[in-house]
Amino acid sequence: MTTTRKARLRTVAASATTAVAVGLLGLGTAPAAHADPLPTLCNPAVDHATTEPLNLQVTPLVTDFLIYNVTAGTTGQHSDTLSRVSSVTTTVDNRTEITAGASALFAKVEVKIGFSVQKTTSSTTTQTVSDTWNLISPGRYGLYRGTRVVTGQYVNRICAQTGPTTGIWVTTSSSPGTFTTYESPEIGSVGCAPAQPAGTVRRAAQLLISNC
Repeated sequence: MTTTRKARLRTVAASATTAVAVGLLGLGTAPAAHADPLPTLCNPAVDHATTEPLNLQVTPLVTDFLIYNVTAGTTGQHSDTLSRVSSVTTTVDNRTEITAGASALFAKVEVKIGFSVQKTTSSTTTQTVSDTWNLISPGRYGLYRGTRVVTGQYVNRICAQTGPTTGIWVTTSSSPGTFTTYESPEIGSVGCAPAQPAGTVRRAAQLLISNC
């Protein structure tokens, strides 16, 4: 691909970056927060201290993006580097250093939301996205890298004994802690149509393609 053509294909990347900055986390329709009730009864002989996640929210996020205008005769493989438009980092209580206890918390988060998330210190800023896309039809495409961000709260609890084998879970903190983690990022391309499913990274990327 010539330098002139590659420059022409990048002409709208700046406008895409602006669109992301305006309202990236609102893209698509994120599922409602999980508000599963926490267990109340426990057995003091086997249950000790635990950390429980609550109020989970899953939101699609585009982290790297580029628009391609593919005309007749330019279809096929296209290689390029995407522009970073946002990022996400694993945090617990706004701290980026993830401990073994935080990893155990994220393992419980996985069970509740049904997919794997990062359980160690991690950020999407550690990778520059360069890839090759096979675009077989003329049209306007969004090339993207993105993820599903999981945010929520957590509480620390202990099993307070009420009898020889009975107890109740008691929260030990006055207010919940907070956390952020994310699914392993996906890289792909998406056109103007058909409309992608709400709440997916593909849909979030599709909404960034201007002038469809």
